[in-house]
Amino acid sequence: MDARAPQSPDRTKKTDVPVQRVILVSMLAIFATTLLMRAVDPLVPQLAGYFVADPHTVALLATAFSLPYAITQPVLGGLADAFGKTQLMTWSLVILVISAIIGAVAPSLPVLFVSRVISGVMAGGVFPIAVAIAADLVSIERRQIAVGRMLGAAMIGNVLGSPASGIAADLIGWRGVFIGMAVLCVVAVFAAVVGFRGVASVAGARVDIRRLPKTYAEIFRNPLAKFCYGAVMIEAIALFGLFPYVAGLLAAAGEPRAAIAGVVIGGFGLGGIIYSSSIAILIGRLGERRLMIGGGSLLAVSFALVALRLPWQLQAIDFIFVGLGFYMMHGVIQIYASELAPKARGSAMAMHSASFFFGNAIGPVVYGWALPRVGLAPTVLTAAAILLGVGLVCSGKLRRERDI
Repeated sequence: MDARAPQSPDRTKKTDVPVQRVILVSMLAIFATTLLMRAVDPLVPQLAGYFVADPHTVALLATAFSLPYAITQPVLGGLADAFGKTQLMTWSLVILVISAIIGAVAPSLPVLFVSRVISGVMAGGVFPIAVAIAADLVSIERRQIAVGRMLGAAMIGNVLGSPASGIAADLIGWRGVFIGMAVLCVVAVFAAVVGFRGVASVAGARVDIRRLPKTYAEIFRNPLAKFCYGAVMIEAIALFGLFPYVAGLLAAAGEPRAAIAGVVIGGFGLGGIIYSSSIAILIGRLGERRLMIGGGSLLAVSFALVALRLPWQLQAIDFIFVGLGFYMMHGVIQIYASELAPKARGSAMAMHSASFFFGNAIGPVVYGWALPRVGLAPTVLTAAAILLGVGLVCSGKLRRERDI
């Protein structure tokens, strides 16, 4: 018997909260943190040269961000439910400013790693919490669209962040990239202070921090939890593990410019924007099940094309389809995760994000082992098959009563 997602009441009619304002502020915060996450990927060769370090070691800056993000998610989610989601998001942005400044002045690679660790921890207090806030304020019928817009903000960060990072690094050096990220986070802090004013108390019932272990145990008793959390971890390992090595692969093919690596990686974000701008049409015409099947299939085919080592212009186009396919599948899984525990959404979404970023942390290690040993083609073809499998399994297991 298939497990069914619980339904939740529409709370938007019972509150005077300016939902659109909250969503817009959350989108700005997500945009800023997305830059922090992916802006370092195009810089790997330049950082390796500056610090005289192995590029594979420098590529682990992605893990230095993702692993702390994942590990601290259960705590941050519980704190958000206990003390307020908007408060946690605002303070997370403040500390992100500090971490970016540390990165900008880092005198050594270990200090840069510390900066990324701090950034990873505090970025965990933004996107999953924003999704939890949206789930509190927006009915299930409209939630896919609201969360799709938040994903769009993240993808704009990917589209603009990676190329802008590469261009800035080529023109003024990698430290300028971190300075720019700090400035953007300052803007997000001011927007949060103003935009969340009067909103702090509306996002769901507060949770006793002492009940966190019991809360997470209740979440995992939902039969959908293992599929929601397991799927996003596997897809993150298979897909995002490659990203820190894109610049190195391009350099090995004769294209050393960080800006070009940023353009290629930015194609993924453009695919996400296409998804977010067309989600209302896609969900209406395809429905959740076919959206996951179609997304997994498109993702697998386009990711497999990476094995062909196409010219960078074609790789950038291919990454657009990688991004579109990924978010068609991932966006639906995320909505189911938001309904695992309606009374503790911060905790449920934090565990979802933790699973995803554990995958992000493990992925570069897996690719760092596989690429020099078995080569690019076997590695990405295996990953493509895994991604297709995720889409097929989730389409069969994540079902609602109305889909029957």
